[in-house]
Amino acid sequence: MPELPEAEVVRRGLARWATDAVAAELEVLDPRSLRRSPGGADALRERLRGARLAEPARRGKFLWLPLAEGDDAVVVHLGMSGQILVDEPGAADQRHLRLRLPVTAADGSARELRFVDQRIFGGWWLDALRPDDAAGGERIPTTAAHIALDPLHPLFDPAAVHARLARRRSTLKRALLDQSLVSGIGNIYADEALWGARLHPERPTERMRRADTLRLLAAVQDVMRRALEVGGTSFDALYVNVDGRSGYFARSLAAYGRTGQPCRRCAAEGIDSRIVREPFMNRASHLCPRCQPRPRRRRAVAADA
Repeated sequence: MPELPEAEVVRRGLARWATDAVAAELEVLDPRSLRRSPGGADALRERLRGARLAEPARRGKFLWLPLAEGDDAVVVHLGMSGQILVDEPGAADQRHLRLRLPVTAADGSARELRFVDQRIFGGWWLDALRPDDAAGGERIPTTAAHIALDPLHPLFDPAAVHARLARRRSTLKRALLDQSLVSGIGNIYADEALWGARLHPERPTERMRRADTLRLLAAVQDVMRRALEVGGTSFDALYVNVDGRSGYFARSLAAYGRTGQPCRRCAAEGIDSRIVREPFMNRASHLCPRCQPRPRRRRAVAADA
């Protein structure tokens, strides 16, 4: 599933063509992509017809197209395999094309915003916007109201995240994937950040020191910024930018997907330690057992006689 860097790459690519564009008639090739939209295809088609779009926005993995007039937006959820592509009218249809929105861009050119989704886990829906006090009044869709600020948001507060993290009785990677704590982090960037911070995924959250949390969140921000610079992470054709280009951060991954390969950090020190893959919540974690040691279990305290 696309994570924060991939969603932001798509948002930036979409901004060129969607900002101040005027929408025409939404073409629905598969109504399942609108199953979460109130009123279904007819309601969304009616709302978009002739509407002017504002600059695309994002919070974590959520992406939306605000409508310039009114207090609502079209939320675009990419799911596991969703793509938003910008094509010229008449371009060949993609195999898994589900929605097509013709627009007149701000420069007067005609374009089509196309939603392609192989597995149909994603979709579009119309949603009301509401101010978020935690983000200085920034308006977000109601269905994203539970989403915490992401690590690249200007108002993101690592110290506040630590305070909430320390009150939990969970494990570190599980907490990182909780979008109500920090948004935008998925399996790939959780593994990369934990490797960067030298922390094991099963580290108990209640045993996290403030310095450890700040180091981890700095690693999250660093890996996401580096991924943004090269267009995100693409392992296959399921994630691409709006122009069809892939991201190249997979070449820079240090842990995720590198099972059996040398740990780059240990190798730089002349030590042979290999990345291992461990089961995690129906997925997997990738880590170096040497520089991310498994936390020791606390000894049970014997009862008084």
